[in-house]
Amino acid sequence: MNCPHCAYDNLPGSEQCGHCLADLTQLDRPVAQDRVERSLMEDTVRDLHPSPAITLPPTASVQQALDLMLQHQIGAIPIVDGGALVGILTERDLLTSASDPSVASTPLPVGDLMTPNPATVRAGDSLAFALHQMDVGGYRHLPVLENGQLLGIISVRDMLRRIMRVCKTRGW
Repeated sequence: MNCPHCAYDNLPGSEQCGHCLADLTQLDRPVAQDRVERSLMEDTVRDLHPSPAITLPPTASVQQALDLMLQHQIGAIPIVDGGALVGILTERDLLTSASDPSVASTPLPVGDLMTPNPATVRAGDSLAFALHQMDVGGYRHLPVLENGQLLGIISVRDMLRRIMRVCKTRGW
C-alpha cells in the first residue's frame, strides 16, 4: 500500500507509514456502495435508540425471568450485580437448560443458567460492527454500554428495522 503523503510502499494492512509515519488506517476502510452500506458503516448503535434494559440480579429466580420475558415480550435479560453487567439470560439459555431434568425440577437462580461475561457493544460503535458481533457470535441480543455502564440492549430485529427504514427512504 503506497502512502498518499510520501508514496512509500508499505506492507498491506500497515496502520502507519514506515517512512513518514502518516496514519494509513483510513486507506483500508471499505467504500459504501449504497445507502444501506453507508448507514451500516456510519451510523452508530446509539442511532438505534437501544431499549432500556430490564435487568435482574443473578439471585433472581428463573420464574421471575420467564415472567418478565413474557410480560415485556423480550428474548433476553441482562443480569446485573452491584451495577455491573455479569451475564445475560436468553431464550436459548432457557431452552437449553429445560432439556435437563434436574433443572426443570429444581428452582435455580438465573445466575446458574445465564451466559456469563456476554459480548457487548458500545453506543458509539458502528452498526456494521454490532452486526458483525451478532453474526460471528450467533447472538440475537447484545447489551449496549456507554461509559462502562449498561445503557440498554439491541436485537437483530432492531437492526432489521433500521435497514428497512433506510431502504424505504430509497423507495426500495
